[in-house]
Amino acid sequence: MPRVIDVIEWPDQGPNEIVRRVPEQGQGDIRLGSQVIVRGAQVAVFYRDGKALDSFKEGRHTLSTANLPLLSSLIGLATNSKTPFPAEVYFVTTKDFLDMKWGTPGEITVPDSVLGMVQLRAFGTYSMAISDPIRFVNQVVGVQGMYTTAQINDYLRGVMLSEVASVIGNVMKTRSLLDLAALQADLGAAIQAKAVDDFDALGIQLKKVYVVQVQPSEETAKAIAQRSAMGALGVNYMQYQAGQAMREAAQNEGSGVAGAGVGLGAGIGVGQVLGQAVAAGMTQPSPGQAQPQQPQQSQQAASPSGVQTKAQIRAAMTNLDIRLANGEISEATYNRLYENLSKALETAPD
Repeated sequence: MPRVIDVIEWPDQGPNEIVRRVPEQGQGDIRLGSQVIVRGAQVAVFYRDGKALDSFKEGRHTLSTANLPLLSSLIGLATNSKTPFPAEVYFVTTKDFLDMKWGTPGEITVPDSVLGMVQLRAFGTYSMAISDPIRFVNQVVGVQGMYTTAQINDYLRGVMLSEVASVIGNVMKTRSLLDLAALQADLGAAIQAKAVDDFDALGIQLKKVYVVQVQPSEETAKAIAQRSAMGALGVNYMQYQAGQAMREAAQNEGSGVAGAGVGLGAGIGVGQVLGQAVAAGMTQPSPGQAQPQQPQQSQQAASPSGVQTKAQIRAAMTNLDIRLANGEISEATYNRLYENLSKALETAPD
């Protein structure tokens, strides 16, 4: 048989506890004349047969039919004030909780106004307070059957995350990960505006939502780094991609000056002839070295049919800048190639 509870209180409330059930399990037997002690920022809600009924705010209260009208009418306490009646009491704290955690369970794919589609994870915190203890007990305890703070924290995190994915998707249509600081502030305000009604339906006031970190996937991080490099070099996407192709071609063709020349020609995509001309320029001997025999292809590059336009040569110069910035060629090689291209530019047709 459940023991009779004569003093009902929650004296050892922890800093992160939202709710405490008395008794912790099963039903308690409570009788009229028992004392209910409610401390600051607490509300005691009497619960019976799946319903939150009477409640008590801060202070010391002696139970009677006068201050338990709903419960007494339900159970018929007036017949015998000494008879214990079964009920549970939920102590709910009304203080502010400032560091509630939330985070996406995995990467989500959303649009980006600059990068196209991106994958990211988001993490943050939110602050809240129980604004309607009876509604909170009815909706969270009564409907969900949750009796512990840990269970409730998980449930509230789920409520928050149910809105996060759609909010991030809508915000990212007009924003970009490239502007991360402003993006985090916008996301926090948008998530709060979306989730505030969900929390209010539970008797909770959602006070503030913060986005602490937006973490792009590995592929998205590469795209951001690529975009930053483009901005630093002052080149467009096509020019940057050409530089990357040039690097790959150089690696495939071999190392050294000749390989870099072949990569340059492949990267800019202006035809084999310009690549041959650059390769020929790169194989010019240093002082004291014997003049090597030029390949047949290099001789063809000097013919009128191999003449390149000024625009093509300028493109080659731009990609040469990219290779130097990426550390793919030495400064000496860069200077030698750039000089050859500058000479070719003087006599090239428009």
